Amino acid sequence: MTKKASEAMKIGNFIKKLREEHSLTQESFAKALKTTQSVIARIESGKQNVTIEQIAKLSEVLGRPILSLNDTLDFQIEGGHKLKGIAETNTSKNGAINMIVASLVNDGVTILHGIPHIEEVYRYIEMIESVGVKVKWVHDNSLEIVPPKTFALGKINRDVAGKIRSFTFAGAFIHKSKHFTFPHSGGCKMGERTVAAHKYALEYLGVTTHTKENYYDITHKGLHAGTIPLYESSDTGAITALIAASRIPGITTIKFAPPNYQVQDVCFLLEKMGVKIDGIGSSTLVVHGKKDINLRVEHHNSEDPIESMFFISAAIVTKSKLTITRCPIEFLELELEKLKRMGLVFKLSKQYFSHNGRTKLVDIAVSPSQLFAPHDKIHTQPFPGINNDNLPFFVPICTFAEGQTLIHDWTWENRAIYFTELNRLGADIKLLDPHRALVTGVKRLRGAQIVSPPALRPTAIILIAMLGAEGTSLLRNVYSIKRGYADIAERLNKLGAKIKVLKGI
Repeated sequence: MTKKASEAMKIGNFIKKLREEHSLTQESFAKALKTTQSVIARIESGKQNVTIEQIAKLSEVLGRPILSLNDTLDFQIEGGHKLKGIAETNTSKNGAINMIVASLVNDGVTILHGIPHIEEVYRYIEMIESVGVKVKWVHDNSLEIVPPKTFALGKINRDVAGKIRSFTFAGAFIHKSKHFTFPHSGGCKMGERTVAAHKYALEYLGVTTHTKENYYDITHKGLHAGTIPLYESSDTGAITALIAASRIPGITTIKFAPPNYQVQDVCFLLEKMGVKIDGIGSSTLVVHGKKDINLRVEHHNSEDPIESMFFISAAIVTKSKLTITRCPIEFLELELEKLKRMGLVFKLSKQYFSHNGRTKLVDIAVSPSQLFAPHDKIHTQPFPGINNDNLPFFVPICTFAEGQTLIHDWTWENRAIYFTELNRLGADIKLLDPHRALVTGVKRLRGAQIVSPPALRPTAIILIAMLGAEGTSLLRNVYSIKRGYADIAERLNKLGAKIKVLKGI
């Protein structure tokens, strides 16, 4: 048994003991926690990782702390160590969660391979289980999803729905009911998260969405195909439209759809379900909807370009020679072009295909390099521009690049504020406004203690900067990073980092 499995079993046994001491059945315990009995069974058997958030709820119901350290998980990082070896890119978070939603249009069994064991995935599983979907892990990283004959939309786990980008579920749920309510979406805390692209897309298909104070009221009298000009070039907006259109007979055209990796992943899965989609990889998608989908479908998730960029950034900051394998090159080419012009030395392998047979991969060998600030700003654009989630990784890179770099994060009105957290380590980052940060290169960073921001990528770049800082740093309450990266401390340590995970039972 691995250390990780042994630890999960230890936590599970401890929780089971406390539950039995309180004379609670698994069913009554699940009800008190607003989850399902199957989730409790998996936790107690050590087959599901328990999140900090879940542990807080468990502690509250059982009346006893389960974790010490104030129920937080911290990383103690000894910086200045070079990384070496091979970092394999895991399959993508965004692809996984959106394919979980897309699986709901299939009345048959859907098996998704390459699903990462991360917090965000666990939330989506809890979400669909709350409406009656049966989910189980098969093998190590595969999910078997079996929908019920009737979805219990009145029992939606509203607590979970309010913490994830949940509006994409509306694209599937409109095929299960003509009227339902849905909590406002959550996710990273980086400013107002608009769902306009989703709402207006569904409107073209016959759906009306009324926004209430704490929820959406969604109705339709019948669905029909249509032409959808996306209100904004939104990945998840396009995905909601794709999922909705898949079960509407006729031809639905989605314009201004970003051909990003997660959008393509959903297209590939829908094609496995027999839905013909023209224009995959372009900004215009033509969906030939099917009234009924009832198949046994198996599909592989593709690799995560954002994780590839994480390791590229970590290699640069630590001045390491590192090879990152299984990188989806189509979604990294512009980032690599920018880095090349800044002075990064790297080599690409020959291209090969992902397990889905569609996504093109390469291995990227990064060498220690002296980098210089680019002559122009670094900013995002809908794909094929620099990916929104990859932009933050340029912040620690530019911190060690000679000169000044203007980083323009126009999408989120608050995320750039988190970039200045690196100043606690000795960086020189000036916030010009909520969207723009001026990064001046420095020769060294020093260790410090920082509380993780409530957002995944900003927390990730703090971790990267700490790897390159002199001395010891403490990154507190790392739940944000665990939402998107599986076993990241363990993986970095295997490459030569020195990270201690501080926790206790």
